[in-house]
Amino acid sequence: MQFFKDNWKGIILCFALSLPCWFLGKAVPVVGAPVFGILLGMALMRFLPAREQFQSGIGFTSKKVLQYAVILLGFGLNLGVVLETGKQSLPIICSTITISLVMAWILRKVLRVPGKIATLIGVGSSICGGSAVAATAPVIDADDEEVAQAISVIFLFNVLAALIFPALGGLIGFDTTSGESFGIFAGTAVNDTSSVTATASTWDSLYGLGSQTLDKAVTVKLTRTLAIIPITLVLALARAKREKAASNAFSFRRAFPMFILWFIVASLITTICTTLGVSASVFAPLKTLSKFFIVMAMTAIGLNTDIVRLVKNGGKPIALGFGCWAAITVVSLLMQYAMGIM
Repeated sequence: MQFFKDNWKGIILCFALSLPCWFLGKAVPVVGAPVFGILLGMALMRFLPAREQFQSGIGFTSKKVLQYAVILLGFGLNLGVVLETGKQSLPIICSTITISLVMAWILRKVLRVPGKIATLIGVGSSICGGSAVAATAPVIDADDEEVAQAISVIFLFNVLAALIFPALGGLIGFDTTSGESFGIFAGTAVNDTSSVTATASTWDSLYGLGSQTLDKAVTVKLTRTLAIIPITLVLALARAKREKAASNAFSFRRAFPMFILWFIVASLITTICTTLGVSASVFAPLKTLSKFFIVMAMTAIGLNTDIVRLVKNGGKPIALGFGCWAAITVVSLLMQYAMGIM
């Protein structure tokens, strides 16, 4: 009862603000509902009356609802199908993830970007944009402004990719009679699922390929999503090691975040059920709820973010994000060329 009394106003506020953002995301997929949520939250942040009555619920939404979103995300992953159809692209995925994380680490040193922002941008760029940031933020204890900064940077390069990559693909000489090679490129070099969809659909439309490119790109993107598991666990272990060194205490819960373990359980449930003949459509509502929870959480993060400070401190994170994005693009193209795909 006390939990409800403390949090209901903030949760309902975030829910109400998320609804128009959800539909805007449907109308403009290249931007996506989570970005609209952050922007609306930041726009209203300074004008929220009697803010203290909403703050507890906003905090709950930005932290706990974000974790619930990651857990539900697991219901969209049939591990068997993803690995079987995505194994062709696995070397490219591993290479792009590695180069992005290495580039983020180097540029963090060179540009003196705060470590948590650099980590969020590196992981978000290399894995799956907002979903990866959502999974990583609680593990490294990133605050709302750090999450907003990372999401803003990733959004910028998502839009650029969706606008530039179809034309770039034509100039480079991707096969226009099949969607396979460009689908792999879009699935490995574009950050967020919504922008992967927009980029691949544009290629399909340009060359009359139906949904060939889109189907390939989404499968590759889902394979990338699995990297959330090892990356977050490694980051959690690193954090636990630092805390142990500082206080001589080791926290099993911090080393192995329970919401990531439940994400794995959700993925296994989906995999087992679909293998036994259950239709994947049964899990579709949970996948949709996951996406809406992410929008709610991003709206809450926006309500906790000072847009003036975000813009003022945005130059170096953008430079770091560009470095990760450029490195991923180049490595994806080189790997496809080396593997004889393009």
